[in-house]
Amino acid sequence: MSKSTFRRALLGSISACQILGLCLAPMARAEELKQWPHIQSAIPEDAAMEAKIRAMVAGMTLRQKIGQMTQAEIKAVTPDDVRKNYLGSVLNGGGSWPYMMKHATLKDWVAMSDGFYDASMRTDMKVKVPLLWGTDAVHGHGNVIGATLFPHNIGLGAAHDPELIREIGAATGRAVRATGINWVFAPTLAVVEDQRWGRTYEGFSSDPLLVRAYATTYVEGMQGHFSKAENVVGTAKHYIGDGGTLNGKDQGMNVSPEAKLMNYHAQGYYGALGAGVQTVMASYSSWTDGPSGKAYGKMHGNEYLLTEVLKGKMGFDGFVISDWNAVGQIPGCLNYHCPQAINAGVDMMMVPLEWDKFIDATVTDVESGAIPMSRIDDAVTRILRVKMRAGIFGKRPSSNPYAGKASAIQARDLARRAVAESLVLLKNNGALPLKKGAKILVVGKSADNLGNQTGGWTITWQGTDNANSDFPNADSILTGIKAEAGAANVTYSADASGVDVSKYDAVIAVIGETPYAETAGDITNLSHTARHPEDVKVLQAVSGKGKPVITVFESGRTAYANDLINLSDAFVAAWLPGSEGKGVTDVLFGAKDFKGTLSFDWPSAACPTQNSGPLFALGYGLSYAKSGEVGSLPVSNPDGCQ
Repeated sequence: MSKSTFRRALLGSISACQILGLCLAPMARAEELKQWPHIQSAIPEDAAMEAKIRAMVAGMTLRQKIGQMTQAEIKAVTPDDVRKNYLGSVLNGGGSWPYMMKHATLKDWVAMSDGFYDASMRTDMKVKVPLLWGTDAVHGHGNVIGATLFPHNIGLGAAHDPELIREIGAATGRAVRATGINWVFAPTLAVVEDQRWGRTYEGFSSDPLLVRAYATTYVEGMQGHFSKAENVVGTAKHYIGDGGTLNGKDQGMNVSPEAKLMNYHAQGYYGALGAGVQTVMASYSSWTDGPSGKAYGKMHGNEYLLTEVLKGKMGFDGFVISDWNAVGQIPGCLNYHCPQAINAGVDMMMVPLEWDKFIDATVTDVESGAIPMSRIDDAVTRILRVKMRAGIFGKRPSSNPYAGKASAIQARDLARRAVAESLVLLKNNGALPLKKGAKILVVGKSADNLGNQTGGWTITWQGTDNANSDFPNADSILTGIKAEAGAANVTYSADASGVDVSKYDAVIAVIGETPYAETAGDITNLSHTARHPEDVKVLQAVSGKGKPVITVFESGRTAYANDLINLSDAFVAAWLPGSEGKGVTDVLFGAKDFKGTLSFDWPSAACPTQNSGPLFALGYGLSYAKSGEVGSLPVSNPDGCQ
């Protein structure tokens, strides 16, 4: 098929969607920056607070200061460790719960939070400093059994609704406060360029201005000015350029010129810093300025970007937190010993398991002159500033009105609305909407699999090793289909074996990716079938049998799926919708129209090149009001890309 013939056959191409008026244009371009801008924070400096902080820092011993710069994992530290070592923070990583109980209750979470807080109040410091507890609540409070799980960021980006993000930020803050925790490692502000990256779903969009708009409202909703009981400390991550690494390699190399970092990858940080975000997490990735060839190395050791740009030119006065053992990737450093990172501008070190070694090694570094005392004082000043602004002094975690409240971890109506708004209709050759009461055959491995539906960073780090029973307040898509069509009218067969398609009015196939997080999600090409051949097999079993096939595709990225689209009469990109499967069926059965549009290009090839162009461009999305058919697409599923 020639290129021109293909474009005529495919009404879903970029040119066709523009002609039909089905594309939403990317957000208007910002004026090109020639230098790093100063960002005016929504949280101004308080002179009286600054004077108090100076007095506190002057009265602290070196070990007390370095203790404040230390963050330990809850499974590797006790309250008495906090007391003896003046620890400034603890965290629970993905798949870490109080006392390592996966089904820990809200009472367990709050009790542990109180225990750590109380220990920080029993030190021999002149002024007692409460600790911060950080958690990866990246799509709701995902580590907590029973909490509402929102669509991952890639789905929220497709909704193109910054005000929705404000509400989700506030709801996430409430859920986190319900467990006694006061700091969230979110939002992720990566502007993703290569969907082979395993963290693609943590990015809102490839449109930097949409990322900026979302960063603003997310921080305003979740952190605000700490005036509401639901507010928690927010984190802009991962600074900077992690979405632009070569070949989408996690923790890899970004070779963008500085002008691109400034105008493209930094846009989300402008929004977050303007909204007053109080912490910034450094990226695992590295940066080499492409045009000059100057190698700046790992971001955790990049003094230019961390100190000169972020803290100096942009005016950030909160603190920089490292990522999990990330400083160990800097040449000459260990996971627990890296004066280079502190000198570069990292203020608090996430040294989850070897925190005690970090304290001893850093004390020695300061005493030897490897780290100037002025750098330590600056780091501690920033940490105390954030703690004071957050209002955690004198406030036991259990004193928060949301602490321990089961209702505070629930926002199901909001999440259901977010799911409905995030769905993108890529193809509809007359198969949708479905009628209530229709006899429906449901197939596919993900129809009744809440693990696949919620994705990574859910209960466990990778989102694996979870059963439907681990989601007591959730509905699978199959549950939603039964509620709409009537349970007696629905038959489910995961692999479509042994069923007579002719007995049904329609087939719904729920297929897609299985859970992953970070590096484990990196892939060599964008072909879905190359990785999940079971999905094309289940579609082949039901397609072409005289009944419409509606495919609901769950994924953490836009994927090459021409073969799957060809086998479908309707094709819906559902992303990773979270706990509320009924948000999908609200739209499939016509109670709501499709609203979502792509926040990333949909690839036309498994191994895209600069010349291949998208199959569906950023901004594309059909609806019941604006329909359009898609013709037969060429298919190629290579095992890898060069």
